[in-house]
Amino acid sequence: MDLLFIHWHVNPVLLQLGSIGIRWYSLLFVSGFILGWFIFKWFFKREGISENLLDSLLYTLLIATIVGARLGHCLFYQPDYYLGSWQGFLEIFMPWKGGLASHGGAIALLLAMWWYARHYGRKNHFDYLWIMDHLCIAVAFAGCFIRLGNLFNSEIYGDVTSLPWGFIFELRGETEPKHPTQLYEALSYLILGLSLLGLYWKKLDKLPRGFFFGAFLIGCFGMRFLIEFIKEPQVGFEEGMALNMGQLLSVPFVIAGICMLVYAYKKKMPASALQPEAPKKQVETHYAKPLSK
Repeated sequence: MDLLFIHWHVNPVLLQLGSIGIRWYSLLFVSGFILGWFIFKWFFKREGISENLLDSLLYTLLIATIVGARLGHCLFYQPDYYLGSWQGFLEIFMPWKGGLASHGGAIALLLAMWWYARHYGRKNHFDYLWIMDHLCIAVAFAGCFIRLGNLFNSEIYGDVTSLPWGFIFELRGETEPKHPTQLYEALSYLILGLSLLGLYWKKLDKLPRGFFFGAFLIGCFGMRFLIEFIKEPQVGFEEGMALNMGQLLSVPFVIAGICMLVYAYKKKMPASALQPEAPKKQVETHYAKPLSK
């Protein structure tokens, strides 16, 4: 019966160049941002936003994601270690040692996009909700890439399962098949991203501003909440809890998504960027001019 399961022992390091190792996780992490850049290029072109803003958007997203995800892991999951000694505190600034939390990245992105919209939005005819509506579509695909990176790292997997697609994570010393929750989440993010992208393509002119953001929060964190039921505890204090930290952090995002949908349909602002109307040209008439005195 053991032959039915998948023995997973893939080396997380894709390429070793001397003392520097290029990991699958890093490659997939960066690939998510590259794909997001091309998606936003299409958004900007379709809605008349200057493509010169793409580079500053990419840098803002990259910095916010790394800083927020790292702080989220340190403060939400292991505050006693990272705040309990100088050694732990200094490791907060070493993300390559492992430990990134998606909820921390999400909070940082919300704050970073608020700054970005205030800095660039008014003179380029978009606001905070517009940027979040579009960002969440790209983030769904980036989340898929990141969870695949977790799979290559043999981390954040689930409980023991008897299902034939169970993974035995041999690099972690596992001998029993576990739920590949990284794949479950990656697939859910992919479906969510494709669904939102399809709605953007076909229904942009019929949906209110805030719809995509609200639907993303409900879909992303709702699925995260459910999948957490079959995940192994990531840190010791989660054992014995009715809801783990990932679920407790997901609930506010789901509630925020519901509130956002209500707000969107109440305000009924167009989801597309509002462009200033071009000045109307004066049309010459054939009426006789009054005779001069």
